[in-house]
Amino acid sequence: MRIDRIYTPQPLAAGVSVALEPGARRHVTQVLRLGAGAALVLFNGDGRDYAARLITAGGDGAVAEVLDAGPAEPEPPLALTLALGISRGERMDYALQKAVELGAAALVPLFTERSLVKLKDQRLDKRRRHWQGVVVAACEQSGRRRLPALAPPQKLGTWLAALPAEHAGVLLHHAATRTLAQLPTPVGALTLLVGPEGGLAAEERAAAEGRGFVPVRLGPRVMRTETAPLAALAAMQTLWGDFRA
Repeated sequence: MRIDRIYTPQPLAAGVSVALEPGARRHVTQVLRLGAGAALVLFNGDGRDYAARLITAGGDGAVAEVLDAGPAEPEPPLALTLALGISRGERMDYALQKAVELGAAALVPLFTERSLVKLKDQRLDKRRRHWQGVVVAACEQSGRRRLPALAPPQKLGTWLAALPAEHAGVLLHHAATRTLAQLPTPVGALTLLVGPEGGLAAEERAAAEGRGFVPVRLGPRVMRTETAPLAALAAMQTLWGDFRA
């Protein structure tokens, strides 16, 4: 029997009772239609699932009692960061959602020269909250117990300048001469940089290469901005990551 997983940012431990946040409460009571006594699983991104049961569930609120803590999710053999040029609407949502399912440890939305999405102030804050919701929902669905870090949207140049000197990265570019399989096995962590619709401008690619990013291609075909990062993440997980587990 499938037991629903619900995210809460609150600290969790056996014996603790937590009042679910409004969004989680609506999902539990109005979408899942769970009542008092129903079993569920809570997680807060600390790496564990927590068996729980609803004490109360109604329009005024939902309270769950934590019964037990599950085992810790293993650390990935390769921590993958996806740095992605911000694309329009559902394309960005889709890429973030699937990147979480594919095991990305961190996500960085980037404004680039060819980004068609212009966001600032309240609209930017609203979009970031929306993306955080996409990440949480993908964790609930996929069973991930660690919540991937979602960085604030920022300019590509600003992000590149802040990278540590020992950073290891791969830049997707359809005209690159090397493929992923031709790279040495990365150790510990790797960042994948992908542009928005139309890719990165030549100056941006040069700046990324100057910060140590190695250009690679994904076979003979040109992929869309929401397809390329997912294909690359799947290939990386197969070559070096937890797809081998």
